[in-house]
Amino acid sequence: MKRIQYHQYGGPEVMRYEDFAPPRPGEGEVSVRVRAAAANPYDWKVRNGEMKFMSGRSFPRGFGFDFAGVVEAVGPGVTRLSVGDEVLGVAPIKSSGAFAEMVVVVEKGVARKPPGLSFEEAAAIPTVGGAALQGLVTKGKLQAGQSVFVHGCLGGVGRAAVQIAMARGAAVVGGSCRTSGMPEARELGVAPVVEFDAIPPTLAKAFDIVYDTVGTLAPATARRLLKPGGHIIDIVPSATKFIRSALPGPYQVLITQHNADDLEELARMCAEGKLRLPIARTVPLEDAIPALTELERNNTPRGGKLIITAG
Repeated sequence: MKRIQYHQYGGPEVMRYEDFAPPRPGEGEVSVRVRAAAANPYDWKVRNGEMKFMSGRSFPRGFGFDFAGVVEAVGPGVTRLSVGDEVLGVAPIKSSGAFAEMVVVVEKGVARKPPGLSFEEAAAIPTVGGAALQGLVTKGKLQAGQSVFVHGCLGGVGRAAVQIAMARGAAVVGGSCRTSGMPEARELGVAPVVEFDAIPPTLAKAFDIVYDTVGTLAPATARRLLKPGGHIIDIVPSATKFIRSALPGPYQVLITQHNADDLEELARMCAEGKLRLPIARTVPLEDAIPALTELERNNTPRGGKLIITAG
């Protein structure tokens, strides 16, 4: 089998397209023949070594987390999935390895793919969809009729959060983005739309949930936007933010905990057209390293996911 892997932590130059021998699935695991995988900034944060306290120091390590494909084998104790099931999911941080022809993952991080959803569309869901859903619902306690402000409303997580908030009956979904993106944000249904660094005082105490999907919203600004009793959710963790999150008050840091129920809900929303995650570029696995390097260094292509196809 082939995959993209690396033999030490580092920048894009450590990536290699190489042979590897996939292990047999163990207790509670499944082997998935990958048909598509999606790139996220989290991928290179792990490869750069920023998460080594969680990912460990065992090499070579596979690259990538979000995938969609077909179950090829199941390990002992697997009861929910069967050989031949079309699925989407997330690889664990210890093993990763979604940018591959085959990946072995735990069953609880895998959900069945709806028939009407392509493998490419399904692969785009897990990381951004999971963060958006859990930020709004698990942390933010979103209820129908509430108002939501999404800082970074045209990013991957931000775009998903806007659509999920609307699908769950939010009365107002406001957001911030670059000036050039305002027409697109309005087309998405965001209103009011404001510039990143120019949030007007007229929005004071207007929102039940303030969701910072890029990690740059000043705490004082977030508090000004928030209604009494509301929630501020931040998706970009740091030591300072964890301390702030531990103190009494509305501020919380999100660490997404992927599970099959959330993945199934997100996939169903995509299949029904309630959640659309654009794809900017698709490349085959053997040509993926230059595309991944360009995305990491230049943030291109813009406007959607980079999808890597295999098989």
